[in-house]
Amino acid sequence: MSSSVETLEFQAETRQLLRLVIHSIYSNKDIFLRELISNASDALDKLRLESLTDSSLAETDPADADLHISLEVDAEARTLTVRDNGIGMTRDDLVELIGTIAKSGTAGLLEKIKESKDAATAENLIGQFGVGFYSAFMVADKVTLRTRRAGTDTGTRWESDGEGTYAIQAVDKLPVGTSVTLHLKPADDEDGRADYLSEPKIRQIVKQYSDFIRWPIRMATERTAADGATTRETDTLNSMKALWARPRTEVTEDEYNEFYQQISHDWLPPAETIHMRAEGTFEYEALLFVPSQAPFDLFSRETKPGVQLYVKRVFIMDDCEALMPNYLRFVKGVVDAHDLSLNVSREILQHDRQIHGVRRRLVKKVLGALKDMQSKDAERYAKVWEQFGRALKEGLVEDTDNTEALLQLVSAASTHDPDRTTTLREYVERMKDGQDTIYYLTGESRAMVENSPHMEAVAANGYEVLILTDPVDEVWVDRVPAFDGHPLQSIAKGQVDLGESTDGEKEADAAKAQREEDFAALLPWLTTALSEQVKQVRLSSRLTTSAACIVGDAHDVTPTLEKMYRAMGQQMPTVKRILELNPAHPLITALRTAHNANADDPVLPEVAELVYGSALLAEGGDLPDPARFTRLLADRLARTL
Repeated sequence: MSSSVETLEFQAETRQLLRLVIHSIYSNKDIFLRELISNASDALDKLRLESLTDSSLAETDPADADLHISLEVDAEARTLTVRDNGIGMTRDDLVELIGTIAKSGTAGLLEKIKESKDAATAENLIGQFGVGFYSAFMVADKVTLRTRRAGTDTGTRWESDGEGTYAIQAVDKLPVGTSVTLHLKPADDEDGRADYLSEPKIRQIVKQYSDFIRWPIRMATERTAADGATTRETDTLNSMKALWARPRTEVTEDEYNEFYQQISHDWLPPAETIHMRAEGTFEYEALLFVPSQAPFDLFSRETKPGVQLYVKRVFIMDDCEALMPNYLRFVKGVVDAHDLSLNVSREILQHDRQIHGVRRRLVKKVLGALKDMQSKDAERYAKVWEQFGRALKEGLVEDTDNTEALLQLVSAASTHDPDRTTTLREYVERMKDGQDTIYYLTGESRAMVENSPHMEAVAANGYEVLILTDPVDEVWVDRVPAFDGHPLQSIAKGQVDLGESTDGEKEADAAKAQREEDFAALLPWLTTALSEQVKQVRLSSRLTTSAACIVGDAHDVTPTLEKMYRAMGQQMPTVKRILELNPAHPLITALRTAHNANADDPVLPEVAELVYGSALLAEGGDLPDPARFTRLLADRLARTL
């Protein structure tokens, strides 16, 4: 038996907000079903929880013991019903929870929406106030809700067309739980409204957003047999296989691999699986994977992070940038947070303190897993580093909080072994007695670095040099001053004091002074003659066989980095570098002798250009005027024949 119908008005501000929701502020209308299913799932969770402490709630009909969500389609009446046998609501619950949208803050929300300049911003704002139920009015002309709370005898019927009022009445003989019936608007492609009576469309929405809901989502469907007979069967639309919610001991490797393939579309098994659960003030579960192979677009500007965000098993968004830094964009997986709003937007996530805390813990967990792999399975780690090392080194530029952890992971080629890379820790353990500096040299290839003039004295003295050939190496080595207390120094920048000469003995101060005196006239003359190319010419302690090399000051931008910045459209001032001469090389001693004999000889400036150009070519640089250089070289060669 039903009571009389009572008509109530929505709160004034609520009416304004409801109109905004109805008139397509949400860009994706499909989410209405996600919201209703999520509400039903919460109702089932609450019934299960409250029945543990209230025995009267457990005394339900046998049919109600099978907790589930059902979707019912009536094509003739054009209705879609979302039904659950969960906790249900009382009349007061309905008035409080649905009659007023977001009990507090509605006025502030409306003010922000008025200030927003586009629909996307407004949609993000609405997400903050949890008005998911009202998304049903985007696709329905009328919504009818029937509900009875567990432990009560009387149910309630609620109905509204979303235009400012709602009708409410008491109803007897309702089952425990809630049903929401949507009287659907016609499909409209231009308005982004699909045919929500279509079984394939319903299955697609459930699969995308609600596949991992812990309760079965069922729908009765018609099947036509070969003989033309029609039968009606009930299908469960969701898998309910949220691996991240299960203890790791209960999940097999095959299940992990299958799930990884599902979310990554990568048919190779992952190199590492990270399964974690955090409890406390902010609860979440995470299931992350480090792939075995880098995707082809890892370094494309369009590449997006691979972590999906769920809230209580409900899908919220792909490629959640707030959960993983850019340098870990290759990590795939899911994070399921328990305390976020379903309508959370990307903009909100970027500023959420709890999400920042989750991100910090996820990053430390991933880096820790890679460190464990490095120490326990060096061969597998070497393959991972080969695929993702270049991306990980971006973290040394972007993530100062984890510099030490990332430095532990760095693996680089070195002069110690031509066939395998080395870690910084291994380099330090092999350092010579009295050596405090980690030496490195950047370049385009290993061959170019190994044949660089800068390597001569360092190699002759038995020092190991890291060979860094990735473009990002040019950047991070300037941002990282030291590893484990040992400074990093480029052998192509600043003064390199090896402490020993090539014969292994300390060079006498008197010999140094004599050498400086011998070249006292040539060096300033060369500095003037090459003033457009270099800022100084000086004698070198790093050369043994080459005539000259070009070095930078300790804090100068390298030529390669300068090219990178210019390629990105950044204006860079030209950085003049230093020309260092090998005082023992026959060419340099001959140039000194010729200059001492006749400093005005017109041939000398040409020889100076050839010395500078040769040094530039030796390090892989670009000649400012290749035609002039080849002409000068040809002329000088012709005169020697």
